[in-house]
Amino acid sequence: MEILVTRPEIALDMFLPIFVVSTLVLVFGVGYAAIITLSKMGYFSKKWMSLGYLFWALQTYCLYELSILIQSELFTTKALMVTMIAYLFIPHLYFRLIEDSERRYEENHKTNQKQ
Repeated sequence: MEILVTRPEIALDMFLPIFVVSTLVLVFGVGYAAIITLSKMGYFSKKWMSLGYLFWALQTYCLYELSILIQSELFTTKALMVTMIAYLFIPHLYFRLIEDSERRYEENHKTNQKQ
């Protein structure tokens, strides 16, 4: 026996708002990643990181709006918001791991040179 899942139809007049909001999710996400990455790499001042966090907040808001526009279930919306919290911390974790590994490599390299 097949189970039929019915989803509410997305109105045709909602195509443009859905398209715009989903595009903003991508634009703000790329902006956040780029600004945080370039700040951590030293190309931008650390002052620019606050703009990156603003982009993250705008991306999170747009993603929430998108989930409402496409009539997502409550669980899906919550899962998306938890994912956005993870997206806030993952770049920092990545750069922390890189810095720790560079520091460890330098210590090992200095120890090997002394011997």
